[in-house]
Amino acid sequence: MSKKNLKFNSKTIHGGQEPDKAYGSVMPPIYQTSTYAQSSPGEHKGYAYSRSANPTRSALENALASIENGNYGLAFGSGLAAIDAVIKLLSPGDEVVATDDIYGGSYRLFKQIFEKFGITFHFIGMEDTTTIETYINKNTKLIWVETPTNPMMNIIDIVAVGKIAKKHNILLAVDNTFATPYLQTPLDLGADIVMHSATKYLGGHSDVVVGALVVKDKELADKLYFIQNASGAICGPMDSFLVVRGIKTLHVRMQRHCENGKAIAEYLANHPKVEKVFWPGFKNHPNHTIAKSQMKDFGGMISFIPKGANYDDAIKIVEKLEVFTLAESLGGVESLAGHPASMTHASIPKEEREKSGIVDALIRISVGIEDENDLIDDLKQAIG
Repeated sequence: MSKKNLKFNSKTIHGGQEPDKAYGSVMPPIYQTSTYAQSSPGEHKGYAYSRSANPTRSALENALASIENGNYGLAFGSGLAAIDAVIKLLSPGDEVVATDDIYGGSYRLFKQIFEKFGITFHFIGMEDTTTIETYINKNTKLIWVETPTNPMMNIIDIVAVGKIAKKHNILLAVDNTFATPYLQTPLDLGADIVMHSATKYLGGHSDVVVGALVVKDKELADKLYFIQNASGAICGPMDSFLVVRGIKTLHVRMQRHCENGKAIAEYLANHPKVEKVFWPGFKNHPNHTIAKSQMKDFGGMISFIPKGANYDDAIKIVEKLEVFTLAESLGGVESLAGHPASMTHASIPKEEREKSGIVDALIRISVGIEDENDLIDDLKQAIG
């Protein structure tokens, strides 16, 4: 059977991968080289200089394309480097409509770097997609979506946004970091570009920083490859190897992340000292029906607000955690906890944060694959 027709669980292991041609290595070798011998100027075996292409990075890019049901994958030095490449498709005077509940690093890149070059960004709530068209004009060239959003776990209807983008001939990019292709494949739902901080679930072990883009269209891929090569924000061969290895267990890890996430979300929802829990698996989540339609499960990312808590109360809770590690990032096998207002979203002005619900008492947790009872016991002692 063709490897193109593999189910997802098999794609994570075999998708886009072949044994190494030199010695039959099952895992891609780490080609720790900057340059390659040429038989004559411009004549080589497909690789000339590792900024432009490297066999280990190619293995990762092929794997990324496979699991996202795309045709072309690109691997970068970080998720923000991948986003940077997408925005470099634009020109001064262009406009972007972006999710208002967005990763702080994305907001910082958009507002503090690219606005200086004449690109305008509109940050809006997209849970009701009918509001999007009011922000679209002749200069709008891109819609930027996160779903689930970071950190409020809002769900955005990718199919509906995709129809709006196609109607106006606008690119739609979806940050799929929280969901991963195990839960949803945005290219199949109408997106033009899928972006990942592969540092998170795709790598899965908190030991690498890598970003990724996946597209179906060759013309778009060629533009992004040009930007990648010209700007040079690529990931190295060792990092590429680590993410290829991480992808091979993505399906089994995500299954446990989802199982543990459900148990933790339900525990928090029933806790007398917790005011509100944000997790798309709840039936009373505003867009739960859409989450069910575009996601296979609901993931391991949860945010919550302790009852009557303020900034200092939230800090005390995350500092008391013992099994959960207080740290930036998410998506590793170990459970992590963070305080968005002072950590991941600190670069967003307080007034803007609070408009999207990121209050000072909000705590975000990335539920790992430990025993769920140990995680519940840890939350119990920390919250009190």
